[in-house]
Amino acid sequence: MKPHFELNNVTRKLPKHLHKFVVNQPYEEYTPQNQAVWRYVMRMNIDYLSKVAHASYVKGLEATGISVEEIPRMDGMNRILKEIGWAAVSVDGFIPPNAFMEFQAYNVLVIASDMRTINHIAYTPAPDIIHEAAGHAPIIANPEYAEYLRRFGEIGSKAISSAKDYEMYEAIRLLSILKENPNSSKKEIVAAQKQVEYLQENMGALSEMAKIRNLHWWTVEYGLIGTVDAPKIYGAGLLSSIGESDWCMQDAVEKRPYSIAAATINFDITKPQPQLFVTPDFAYLSLVLEEFANTMALRTGGLNGVQKVINSKNLGTIELSTGIQISGIFTKVIKHRNNEVAYFQTSGPTALASRDKELIGHGVADHKNGFGSPIGKLKGINLQIEDMSPRDLKAYGIYEGEYINLEFESGVKIQGKAITGTRDLRGKILLISFIDCTVTYQDQILFEPSWGIYDMAIGKEVVSAYSGAADQSSFEDVSKVSETKTKKITYTAKEEKLYALYAKVRAIRAISPVQSKALKDIFDTLIKEHPSDWLLPLEIYEVSVENKCDFSDEIYKYLLKLQKNTSFQKLIENGLQLIKTKNN
Repeated sequence: MKPHFELNNVTRKLPKHLHKFVVNQPYEEYTPQNQAVWRYVMRMNIDYLSKVAHASYVKGLEATGISVEEIPRMDGMNRILKEIGWAAVSVDGFIPPNAFMEFQAYNVLVIASDMRTINHIAYTPAPDIIHEAAGHAPIIANPEYAEYLRRFGEIGSKAISSAKDYEMYEAIRLLSILKENPNSSKKEIVAAQKQVEYLQENMGALSEMAKIRNLHWWTVEYGLIGTVDAPKIYGAGLLSSIGESDWCMQDAVEKRPYSIAAATINFDITKPQPQLFVTPDFAYLSLVLEEFANTMALRTGGLNGVQKVINSKNLGTIELSTGIQISGIFTKVIKHRNNEVAYFQTSGPTALASRDKELIGHGVADHKNGFGSPIGKLKGINLQIEDMSPRDLKAYGIYEGEYINLEFESGVKIQGKAITGTRDLRGKILLISFIDCTVTYQDQILFEPSWGIYDMAIGKEVVSAYSGAADQSSFEDVSKVSETKTKKITYTAKEEKLYALYAKVRAIRAISPVQSKALKDIFDTLIKEHPSDWLLPLEIYEVSVENKCDFSDEIYKYLLKLQKNTSFQKLIENGLQLIKTKNN
């Protein structure tokens, strides 16, 4: 089936289960005021960030084709991003963390298609195109950082979530959508805020996903680089916020050396963070990432890894020492001495794979009711089954057509007739299949003959456990698209008239000589009909100063009056200073 978005050399590699998160960029829905907000933020950013951001930022803006004058189009960005081996796709707000990480692993930036409103010009709780395009994209022009981002996605997509993590994701997504939409009621926002706060206080022990999201927040989103005494900005959340990029440099914000300890420091998207972390360089980020990865079930496996995938209540995979991978919803584990796994069990559709490729005849249709298997050593036999040669297997009576009694050191017993074995390309035995089979542990019946063929996975231990499926094609829907959608903002007739004035000023700026009378008429209309708008008079003033219009002083005095409103005093002050600096 043809995808609903344009493919290029990078996005063509995306697995199909990620396609459902991609939406078409609603470019025609951006209002002229949205365009003015983009222009204001970008001009402020470049002026200020050229002094406080990592050197890669300003260079990266040019390298990734991001213009100060207009909101970028996704297809235009992709034409330039492909030169550095990356791509961008448009999505609807926050997407599930594992999916977000997986896009990143394929060198694809997910860019929220929404544009912040003027009321959230300094900072928005919702992901938007300023945050994603102007924050994330420029820094990936730095090869070392780009590789860190890709590797982070690769490892992060395997992190195991807790059952509460998805609930928190949905709560934060709803809150961010409500806060950014001017049509939301105060009651809705308060209720959503309380839900987020409740979940934050009742999350319990941090899951792997919660910890790696913390690392992502304190580096990719809110990271500083250099020294604690003289840091520079590289985190996209800071780069895209004209309020926070200034705030974060204040002494009131504690600067700590970055380390793996940041994984246990939670964040609150609704408030300024009391501390930030400083990495000495981009290479150090990768060192900490590898240090954290060494603590994940992905690399440690074992009983703890199986328990993590059980607690997640979501699709997960365990890999045994032979390389066989079992993917499904894990519901049970029997432990043996020294916290070893004696037996594991999934419920519902399960798939078996080797080297991330589904084994023929062992997909979800073949194991639709779950899968269970003992692992470990046989009682009284020093040689592991996985290390037995065909001659060894025959000597111990594990042979096709033979009725076999196997007892594991854990106490799990298998009685049945062996009918076949499955090996990998290297000759390693992965499965032994039985008919007329009974599997027991103490007084528990784990499998009985009437259930059909019993497939026993071979392996002495669990070497890895992680989120998702080994072969993504084994399952139709690995992750779900949230049912909470970003609501299209509805505008009043008065707002539509205001946006029409923004469009006229935008058109006047683009032509020469400037239409002085038309500009003055727009200003007069603005004063009468839209006295609370501050950004358009600032734009009119900029054009009038550049073209030496005789009514510049009048606009300037009007802006000084507007400055008395504390909600946008600093915004006007910064805009006037930038115009002054540019024209001097």
